[in-house]
This record gives sequence, C-alpha cells and structure tokens, in this order.
Amino acid sequence: MAHPATIVIAGGGLAAAKGAEALREEGFDGRIVLASRERHLPYERPPLSKEYLQGASERDKIFVHDEAWYRDHDVDLRLGAEVTAVDASGHRVTLADGDDLGYDRLLLATGSTPRRLPVPGADGDNVRYLRTVDDSDRLRDTLAAAGRVVVVGAGWIGLETAAAARIAGAQVTVVETQPKPLAAVLGSPVSDVFTALHREHGVDFAFNARTSEITGSAVVLDDGARLDADTVIVGVGAAPDVELARSAGLSVDDGVTVGADLRTSNPDVFAVGDIANAYHPLLGRHVRVEHWANALNQPSVAARAMLGKPASYENLPYFFTDQYDLGMEYVGLPDPTRDTEVVIRGDLDAREFIAFWLQNGQVTAAMNVNVWDVTDQTQALIRARTPVDRAALADKNVPLADLE
Repeated sequence: MAHPATIVIAGGGLAAAKGAEALREEGFDGRIVLASRERHLPYERPPLSKEYLQGASERDKIFVHDEAWYRDHDVDLRLGAEVTAVDASGHRVTLADGDDLGYDRLLLATGSTPRRLPVPGADGDNVRYLRTVDDSDRLRDTLAAAGRVVVVGAGWIGLETAAAARIAGAQVTVVETQPKPLAAVLGSPVSDVFTALHREHGVDFAFNARTSEITGSAVVLDDGARLDADTVIVGVGAAPDVELARSAGLSVDDGVTVGADLRTSNPDVFAVGDIANAYHPLLGRHVRVEHWANALNQPSVAARAMLGKPASYENLPYFFTDQYDLGMEYVGLPDPTRDTEVVIRGDLDAREFIAFWLQNGQVTAAMNVNVWDVTDQTQALIRARTPVDRAALADKNVPLADLE
C-alpha cells in the first residue's frame, strides 16, 4: 500500500479531531484536511447534557484542541464546509463550500443525529433536541426561564437533561414508552435505582406512555392525558449519519460496516465513532455503540491502519453518566440474543454498588455506581470469558482480582 499524501477527515467532533491528532502522532507528514459542518472548533459532546448544560463548566473546556493546535500541526481546518459528496472510485470529495479535493485515504467521522418524534408538533418552537453545542446553549437558556418541562424519553440523554432541568428549578415530567427508565440497557433492578433517584429530586414519570402530539403548551399522550409544558425535550435516541457513506457505495448496516481495523468495504475509506459498526475480536460480532470512548480511542487504530500499520480495535465499550449525586461507569456489552442474569455487589438503596451482567455464567458487562477505581478489574473479568462464582461476585469482601 502506497504511503498516503492526502487524508481527508469528514466530521467535526471528538473522533475527527482525534483522527488528525493520531495521524500526526503516527508520523504522517502529508496533508490533512478536516472538514466540519459546524463553525465551532471540534468539541466533545458528553458535557453538552452534563456539566456544560448545567452551567458548571465553561465553553472552552469542551474543545478538543484550541485553534493554534491545528495551525501548529498543519491541519487544514475547514469549518462550516462539511463533505457533501464522495467519489470513492475517483478518490475525491466535494465540500459544502464547493471545493473539490482529491484524497488518498478518507476518514468518516460524521457521528449521529437525534431521532425526531414522528408526531404532530415535534418540531415546534418549544421543542428542543440536543446534539450540538448550540443546542445545549439554547436549552440552557430555555431551562433558566422554563417553569414546566416535559422530557420525552428516559434514556441517558433524557435522564441527564431531566436532572439539568430540575437543577435549574423547573418542574419536570419524563414520558417513557417502557415500564422503567433505561429498561433495554439495564433491566430490573438497576433501572429502579434511577427511577428512585429522580423521584427523590422531584421528577415525575409517565411510564408505559406514548406521545401523540406536542402543542405550544402541552404534551398529549395517547390516552388523552395532557402534560403542561413550557419546554419539551426530546431524547429518543440517535441515528448514525450514514448518508455520505451510503451515497459513496459503502456497505451500510446499522452504521457503516467496518472490520476490526475500521476499514470500510472500500479499502481507502475508514469510519470511526458513532457511525462505525465495527467487528470486535473479543465479542466475536459487529457492534456499534454511540459512546464517547469510541470517538476517543478508535481514531488511533484507524490512523495506524490508514498508514499501513497493523491495527485492531479491541477496547470494550465504555460509558459514564453523572446525575445529581450519582456517578456511574459502564463497561462491556451483553449479547442481546442471549439470556442475561444480573448480580449485585453492594447496596442498591444506598446507590453504592457494582452490577454485573452474566451470560452463560460469564461476565459480559459491569456498571459501578458511586464506587470508583474498579473498571480495570471489571474489564479483566469480562475479558477472561470464564464462568464466575456468583456468590463470590456478589460478596464485596472478595477482591475482584481474585475472581479473574
């Protein structure tokens, strides 16, 4: 494989910035063009629903690098000029400003977009979706003045924004189609911890409820109930932004299909972050997870692969959240096609515990809540892929290292 002269990065988030950084760290001295839809410097998204939204951190802290970094590392930063078309056979891209560029390798880091509610009024003036820093700014300003907030969706974004709304002093109701929050991810009894946490902080829930309409002053449920709302926050998941990849003729199946080296069906195009449905050697299957850790760590693997070096992404999925006084880290990924058993070590009521998800007696995921410095040990248990003693796993007096 010839050494590339020009690498184009399509995207403007953490994965794009880390891609440029990794290429320079790997010794690439050719041309790098980073083409972003947004006019802001590439930034990290987790703070947008956490400390930044709550006004607890400054805007400068969300940026991956300052402007000088791109200049000092000779990265051609094209803000407000995303890649709009890819000619994979001709190795060319078109930018939104009309520029046409040739490339030797292309890195797709186009991220994901919030799913819209398919109901009347879902794009009304009082409805907020959260994806960009501008979205977060608007929502923060809105929460400061909102008396009544309805959050549609009790996933991570829904719960984090519900916490921010309560901290801002709003009355908050969360509408969820399932009987519990995070039901698909956590199941009982762990999801009950989050229900109790939010209820203690004054959040109301409408479970087993579907939104049928949003008006200028209310959310209407399918049973006819009306929830008064000055502001409606919609957090019903995200969809990978694969239109560029699809139009380029790449293999797309719940994201852009890539190997462990993050190479797409075209040998000179790679994909990282939210859009990458990557083969995971440890899990033995393709997985796509919209987690900050993938955007942080996958680009270094893609950079090595783009430069013809051996590369394989084998990090376990990792996620974290902060809500009120609860901090949590989650690592691993159960197989959704297999039965799961949950084992708890610690005190659910005190919200100080580690939950383990077991399949065929093996730990496939773990979540530590207000218990710290254990992710290395929980990852080791997952990587061991051997059955564990359930009683010992639940006994906090047995060191986790003894279970490997």
